[in-house]
Amino acid sequence: MARRPWPAAPKSAGADRARHATMARMQRWEQLVTDHTVLSVVVGSHAFGLATEASDTDRRGVYVTPASWLWRLEKPPPHMAGPQDEQFSWEVERFCGLALTANPNVLEVLHSPLVERTTPLGAELRELAPAFLSRRAHQTHVRYADAQFARADARRARGEQPRGKHLLHLLRLLTGCAHLLETGTMRLDVGADRERLLAVGRGEVGWDEVCAWRDRLVRRVDSALPTSPLPAEPDAGRVEEWLVSVRRRTLDGERVSA
Repeated sequence: MARRPWPAAPKSAGADRARHATMARMQRWEQLVTDHTVLSVVVGSHAFGLATEASDTDRRGVYVTPASWLWRLEKPPPHMAGPQDEQFSWEVERFCGLALTANPNVLEVLHSPLVERTTPLGAELRELAPAFLSRRAHQTHVRYADAQFARADARRARGEQPRGKHLLHLLRLLTGCAHLLETGTMRLDVGADRERLLAVGRGEVGWDEVCAWRDRLVRRVDSALPTSPLPAEPDAGRVEEWLVSVRRRTLDGERVSA
């Protein structure tokens, strides 16, 4: 006697199961941020000294995945958006890798004066900040600024107006790079440039003047590179040693967010 096939599950039931599974996965990943963050800071306009009443509060953080989570077939994400608005976090290994390449957005997390949350591991990471700094910053900052200014110029060629806020932050980025290469230290606050930069953001400074400012900053950055107190390369060995110690401590059952 032929076996009767099981009736197919309604498509809606399958879709519901998939949706519930996705929601459960997202809640599990959000737990990484809520329960295992070791460092959370405010970056953006508030950290740069450029905040106005309309400014958002941009939060960036670092979380440490418990060792047992890394043994699963489905690996935790290397970064997460949320759960708060304007919040973004990196897993500690991904964060260290990006910081060693002198990624500007990541380096700012280590030097923001606005620390909202830190654990002993977060404090260790902040103390490790000098190990990430190197002359690589010249390449990452200038290359990014060049590419973004080219995009802004292309907008002008299409008859569109470049966004003043975007130009403001490109000039701020180059100013910060110049200070970093000249002094070997990273400074986020724009200081005396605040009002002039805000005028750029409001669209009150012409394109030619913005470009002239950009060119002066690039020359300043280029001039600072040969004599910079920064090393040619970051101290990757020191960073890796610390990262391995973090993994060992989570393996031993230490609650890294305590």
